[in-house]
Amino acid sequence: MTRRTRRVEGTMIVQRRAVPAVLAAAALLLTAGCSSDGGGSSGSDEGASPSRTAPQSSAPPRQGAEETPPAKGSAQVVRTVAEGLDSPWGLAPLPGGGLLVSSRDDGTIVRVDEKTGKKTELGEVPGVSAAGEGGLLGIALSPDYASDRMVYAYFTSAGDNRIVRMLYDEKKPAGEQLGAPDTVFRGIPKGFIHNGGRIEFGPDKMLYVGTGESGDTGLSQDKDSVGGKILRLTPEGEPAPGNPIPGSPVYSYGHRNVQGLAWDTEQRLFASEFGQDTWDELNAIKPGDNYGWPEAEGESGDGDFHNPVDQWTTAEASPSGIAYAEGSIWMAGLRGKRLWRVPLNGTEASADPQAFLEGEYGRLRTVVPAGGDRLWLVTSNTDGRGSPEDGDDRILEVRVR
Repeated sequence: MTRRTRRVEGTMIVQRRAVPAVLAAAALLLTAGCSSDGGGSSGSDEGASPSRTAPQSSAPPRQGAEETPPAKGSAQVVRTVAEGLDSPWGLAPLPGGGLLVSSRDDGTIVRVDEKTGKKTELGEVPGVSAAGEGGLLGIALSPDYASDRMVYAYFTSAGDNRIVRMLYDEKKPAGEQLGAPDTVFRGIPKGFIHNGGRIEFGPDKMLYVGTGESGDTGLSQDKDSVGGKILRLTPEGEPAPGNPIPGSPVYSYGHRNVQGLAWDTEQRLFASEFGQDTWDELNAIKPGDNYGWPEAEGESGDGDFHNPVDQWTTAEASPSGIAYAEGSIWMAGLRGKRLWRVPLNGTEASADPQAFLEGEYGRLRTVVPAGGDRLWLVTSNTDGRGSPEDGDDRILEVRVR
């Protein structure tokens, strides 16, 4: 079921609507608007259609019935892993231990020892032009990281948003551990707002990329543009085999500013995105589908648009990163300053969303699985829109159910 969510004198009112139960083997989503991210007049995103026939899923056949998580869950901060991070944006756990964290404004990547909190700078990514919502954004490890030691990064340059990969050599001195960047994809529209930025390798070892429309709303519906899209690429940056439009990197379209990507245990892709002034969205991504922006924000009665799994007012969410754990999607909120839990039954929400940590740690930017019932959660109070306190920004370890 999808829910149309609104607030009346502090009370959350939820209206249920039927929504098609579908999802594919991968995809991404989210938007970085101004009002939903705590700024001016362009906010966050969302959508869903009760009359539409559910499309066929391309996910692999299930081995057994999925267990629906309990309607009510919990989220408890176990400890603070690290403090004193400057404008952190992306986080990538290393297979042998350690967390790589990107700094949006500094253009640097640091390694955090998750046991001691010690920070070691790998180096600065050359060519980063940080302004507004742009800078050094998402990072990801190569699917063959054990052998190639490649770190991928999405950043805003002087002329575009692009994706590079760099060799990480931890044997070199601190500050000199990143090799020269190899550009694998360029030409993503840039703007002061809506630069997208989340990158993740999917279960198929393809690179999924969440982009924004850079404030030019017409790009989202233009299939010849890579703005306002989820892209699916090979590790070398070519359009991935099996994409819905042969020879095109576009995987889904009609997005405003995709900010979070995550897969469940059935290899179905979910994405979060900023709405404008009304609805932020969590979407289940189906290859080739149109998610509505700018024609639709949130649920829509238009059967041409794929409706969201759930939606929130921009003040409650302004969602950024998402992660899947314990049968639920966990969604970090920037302006909303809370961690949302959305329990799933397939590609539908199985119960009302729950909010945790509301206002306790300020703006929340990124959430990443830490194994089992644990998450890594990154705050975002030093990004120019928050109110930093002593110790900001932080990485938190959170136990969830």
